[in-house]
Amino acid sequence: MSGAGRSTVGNVMEDHGWYVIDNLPVSLMPDLLHVSVDRGGDLVGDGRAARIGIVLDVRAQGFETLTESIRVLRERGWRTHLIFLEATNEALVRRFESVRRPHPLQGKGRLLDAIIREREVLAEVRAEAESIIDTSGLNVHQLSRKISPLFQAESSDRLRLAVLSFGFKYGVPLDADFVFDMRFLPNPFWVPELRQHTGQETQVSDFVLSQPGAREFIDGVEGLMTPVIGGYLRENRRYVTLAVGCTGGKHRSVAIAEALAARLGSDHVATFVVHRDLGQE
Repeated sequence: MSGAGRSTVGNVMEDHGWYVIDNLPVSLMPDLLHVSVDRGGDLVGDGRAARIGIVLDVRAQGFETLTESIRVLRERGWRTHLIFLEATNEALVRRFESVRRPHPLQGKGRLLDAIIREREVLAEVRAEAESIIDTSGLNVHQLSRKISPLFQAESSDRLRLAVLSFGFKYGVPLDADFVFDMRFLPNPFWVPELRQHTGQETQVSDFVLSQPGAREFIDGVEGLMTPVIGGYLRENRRYVTLAVGCTGGKHRSVAIAEALAARLGSDHVATFVVHRDLGQE
């Protein structure tokens, strides 16, 4: 969606060596990739197989044929991954107002009406996406950290599992595939010597993991995720977000997220941690 972080994601792709094209006419996508094959897959100019990122919004010519163009690419043997960026209406309104630019569909109407219209136009594309990223609560740096693992030059056969810590008082992440509540554990906030520390620090982590039920919870999540991960790999899904929350996103969720990421990583699963609300207080 317009205003959801398209430029930021394009920059991250370029940082990882992708050849990025902004708002290419959709009808030219198959021809562009055909040229890449004719050149031996060397579109990026360094001898590697082409890794091409096409960044689009509703202004792209022929946007309504995007899903059909992707189907054609897959039939020709290209491996594609459609990522859809979105945010809440409130977040998008704030962003457009802050930069004082009109929405592409706004015309002479209201900004909110244009956002709602765009959401309707993009419904089919969103339904086809392998990854849906909600950027509402993310700044540019947080979005860069979250999206970066999708484009790193590691084996594409590995599932990328994001373990996201958050604070419930700041809202539940809208793009999480799984959400777990850590508020069943005692809160280190009420231990004076731990209050100013975070779940990334040993003294807090040891406290959280020593509580009754903490280790059993981690074991249970591992048992739950093992068959789920196997299914995702069989279905060619390559990006999953597992969110763990506590009250403020500083102590319990942070410590548990770090422990889960360490436990769930494997030859087939690349885990990384995002602490969404750490530093908010």
